[in-house]
Amino acid sequence: MEAMEQAAEQAAAARDRLAAALRSLVSDAEEMLKAASRSGNEQLNLVRDRLERGVNAARGELNAFQEAALETARRTAADTNEYVHEHPWNAVGIAAAVGVLLGVLLTRR
Repeated sequence: MEAMEQAAEQAAAARDRLAAALRSLVSDAEEMLKAASRSGNEQLNLVRDRLERGVNAARGELNAFQEAALETARRTAADTNEYVHEHPWNAVGIAAAVGVLLGVLLTRR
């Protein structure tokens, strides 16, 4: 059970790092848009507007992705918890089998 919790925490951390990187990218693009708007060139303004729409769309998709991932993680954790409580010996057997499999794979190296 602890291994599953660790795996879930690692997945959540990776997801958080991805979200942070994408937020940073969006932030950098916004700064670029602000700098471009100060230049006053008509062509540049058109490109800036198009980029701004793209950044806003990306921000919305990122937020939707993050919410969906969090909901999936919560649902999976709840389902796993319920299964383990309903079938504790099956969970012990599965954990033992995974442990044996990992042991075999690690000792073969």
